[in-house]
Amino acid sequence: MTAATRSIVVIDYNGGNLASAARALTRAAADSGIDAEVTISADPRAVRAADRIVLPGQGAFADCAAGLEAVPGLRAAIIDATDAGTPFLGICVGMQLMAERGLEHAVTPGFGWIAGEIAPMEAPGLRLPQMGWNRLDFTPGAHPLTDGLDADAHGYFVHSYALRHGVPDELVATTEYGGAVPAIVARGNRAGTQFHVEKSQTVGLRILSNFLRWAPAREGAPA
Repeated sequence: MTAATRSIVVIDYNGGNLASAARALTRAAADSGIDAEVTISADPRAVRAADRIVLPGQGAFADCAAGLEAVPGLRAAIIDATDAGTPFLGICVGMQLMAERGLEHAVTPGFGWIAGEIAPMEAPGLRLPQMGWNRLDFTPGAHPLTDGLDADAHGYFVHSYALRHGVPDELVATTEYGGAVPAIVARGNRAGTQFHVEKSQTVGLRILSNFLRWAPAREGAPA
């Protein structure tokens, strides 16, 4: 890996979708002309040294949180790296872990990077989990992660829990499923998508490309 090569680490904690996330990131880097090395790793040293961190996840919030805790030093490495300004992207449950807590199976603390909690979805008359393609509602130009997306952009969702009690300043995009459901969140250098960007075809690849080019200000850093 040369000095100009960006190190992208997909965090391995038995959270699922690791290989597909890594393949999508490799494709997004190639499409964007970015020299990147994408690795799947549970090594805290690799996380601290990475230029970008991606945390996929599927299944239950509590199980994914326990998976992180089961790898010595891994959670601390994620916190240290992102505190230092490393851009972070959480995918599906990886995004949910950014919240203050999850209510699936038990009350489980999250990272607390965004306001709100992960609670059962309320979608009267609709099937749960929400599974399939759904339209993203966002303000064009409001956040770098949505650059280049058209007004009819769709993401691929699979979930029955979602963020509630979030704050507008941290909400980049929503989707409609029995009401507005948070779809993309961001605060400082930490962002997440409730939908699976790695399964969302051209829309997902565009968001990943945007993430690889993103140069956010670290939360709490001086302007």
